[in-house]
Amino acid sequence: MTFLPVNTLANFLDPSIILPEEASQLKYVLRDAYYRTADAVNSREISYYPLQEIVCGNFFFTSGNPQKFRLAYRKVFEVGAIATGATSTVAHGITGLVEFTHIYGTLITDVVDYRPLPFVSAVAVNQQTSVQVVGANYVIVNGAAAPNITNGILILEYLKQ
Repeated sequence: MTFLPVNTLANFLDPSIILPEEASQLKYVLRDAYYRTADAVNSREISYYPLQEIVCGNFFFTSGNPQKFRLAYRKVFEVGAIATGATSTVAHGITGLVEFTHIYGTLITDVVDYRPLPFVSAVAVNQQTSVQVVGANYVIVNGAAAPNITNGILILEYLKQ
């Protein structure tokens, strides 16, 4: 019996294991079960968000060799205050960067609302807040009619050489 979702590439642990009574076979079954458990645990996303670079548990294909997977990394930043209409440029300190896989975060404004980063307004373009990585910096632009940003969190996930 299997509990794997249909059409999955992910590692899921089978909740049942049959242990042989013969001691000589037991060590092989236990070793195999441990390897499968380690693979399944290690291939899960690591939901740990410190303020330094970590391997985040995501695996991405390699162009030209889709059977070879690359580890993704995560780095979290505390976003400080950004005035209405202002731009904040901060060095990210990432070395060996190949490409970004995910750029996201959240912001708190002085009207005390919580916004995703980037923030897109359905009402006015000048209320939007953008984020991009340019060279060795991340750049957050707060729209001319957007409220002041008091603080926030930016998360960069990326592939390295």
